[in-house]
Amino acid sequence: MSNTQAKNSFSEINEEQMPIAKNKLHGWKHFAGLYAGEHVAATEFVIGATFVALGASTKDILLGLLIGNLLAMCSWWLLTAPIAVETRLSLYNYLNKIAGNSMTKLYNWANVVIFSVISAAMITVSATAVRFAFDIPAQLNWYPSSFWFVVIVLAVGSIVVFVAMYGFSTVADFSKVCAPWLFVIFIAGSFTLFPALSNHVLGTTTVSGWGDFLAIGDSSIWTGFTSDGEKGIGLFEVIGFAWAANSITHFGLIDMATFRFAKRKSYGLFSGVGMFFGHYIAWISAGIMGAGAAVLLKTTIVQLDPGDVAYHALGLTGFVIIIIAGWTTANANLYRAGLAAQSIFVNQTREKTTAIVGVVTVIIACFPFVFSQMLPLLTYAGLLVVPVGGIVFAEHVLFPKIGLTRYWAKYQNISRSIPAIATWALALVFGFGLNILDVMSFYYLFIPTWIFSIVVYTVLAKKYGADQDYSKYVAAEALEQKQIIAYQAEQAVNDQPFIEDTSGISKLLNAISVISLLVISAFACQVMFFSETMALYEANKSQFEFYCFICTITYFSSAYMSLKRQKTLNT
Repeated sequence: MSNTQAKNSFSEINEEQMPIAKNKLHGWKHFAGLYAGEHVAATEFVIGATFVALGASTKDILLGLLIGNLLAMCSWWLLTAPIAVETRLSLYNYLNKIAGNSMTKLYNWANVVIFSVISAAMITVSATAVRFAFDIPAQLNWYPSSFWFVVIVLAVGSIVVFVAMYGFSTVADFSKVCAPWLFVIFIAGSFTLFPALSNHVLGTTTVSGWGDFLAIGDSSIWTGFTSDGEKGIGLFEVIGFAWAANSITHFGLIDMATFRFAKRKSYGLFSGVGMFFGHYIAWISAGIMGAGAAVLLKTTIVQLDPGDVAYHALGLTGFVIIIIAGWTTANANLYRAGLAAQSIFVNQTREKTTAIVGVVTVIIACFPFVFSQMLPLLTYAGLLVVPVGGIVFAEHVLFPKIGLTRYWAKYQNISRSIPAIATWALALVFGFGLNILDVMSFYYLFIPTWIFSIVVYTVLAKKYGADQDYSKYVAAEALEQKQIIAYQAEQAVNDQPFIEDTSGISKLLNAISVISLLVISAFACQVMFFSETMALYEANKSQFEFYCFICTITYFSSAYMSLKRQKTLNT
């Protein structure tokens, strides 16, 4: 194919189906901000409280979450980022090259289900804040027990669906604005309830050292026992969940879509910003808030929903954090579900498929079990897609090392890869079979399932022709990749460089944003460290709630205006 013919051919291909162009790559700050925004979210309220309800001990939480989140960060760094950077493809496009259209459609169906359920959970979480404002009882059953709660879910869900259909780019930008605020608010919330916990356990509102913190944790937060008095989960389970919680994106390789934009493979390490600032600190903070709210309300944490916890920790700001954190997370996942559905029903627009998936999602959101069972849902979702990650890992990393040919199914012009489909089916039977037999903790099932899929796929691929000679096809593939790079370089000539907004007004707006967060932190520290009596604690907490709400409004106003100015400058 001549260069002219190649250019004409590439111009007819959707940009998403080609490797990411060099001029589209991002630096490390992009990934640090992206993971901070995505992993400090409404789910942290649910998961942090669930660790308390499951009876983890304080030392197991502190050490287990540290190890588990470190393993998760290394999974992105060593598995996902290298494949994404080497191919510059999303998982969907890579899978289509190695397994054909049929397998890709099956996988997209799985993603529709997974992301719809996660989005539904976040809509339900947002609804818990709104129901609190209208004095609707907490929804603690798997089914809704209030007609008005259903009405609230339908109202909140309708907004989420509409934004996912038409305004997602704005929400994605807004999510980045939310990240610093969410981080500060999670820590502030734990600070405002810790003196109440301290008074409950030690008889004093002040904590004199690390020993007091551990004593409070062991006695009132992570006691090592469930609310029924049974022995809780241990270190092994805490590590497993922290690692498995995002197995869908690292071992399952869905975040290839993110890291294909990375300039270097090492940028996978910046997932640690989300893991340690989000999961580690936010989960611990949410546990403290949940236990503190339970003490104030003289109840158990299992009788509270996220709306209860956030309100009693943060006052009116609690409504804001639940709604915003749930809303932004729900929109992102519903957008993903709509994209997956559109790739199945190619004759329909993304807006239409998102609307249809959204209706189903909102109906699911009416049933509170979707957020109360968040831990097992995330783990089983990972188990569902991790075999696909194993198939891609085998094809990309293992095949060249053992004399098999990468992309062999494409070279054979196979639209339905029997090895890939059979491997996925067998891996699901294997993984869920291990779970039924209770061979090991279900938090770790993704590891043997991943290994099983690699072995099975390698054996089947060799049997179906991966070991044949494809030299001329490999050469043609290499030439095509060079032509794509040349084409993209030519297209990038007219691209406008990003312009940084350095105007005085924007600097002032950014300064106001930072100062707002510092003020919130200062008042939270006042509650935590300068509340010698319960009377003073209550006064300080009331003062914090007032200024926290004012500063929250100030922060979002100034940060969003700065964001809009930056976007206008680069339009």
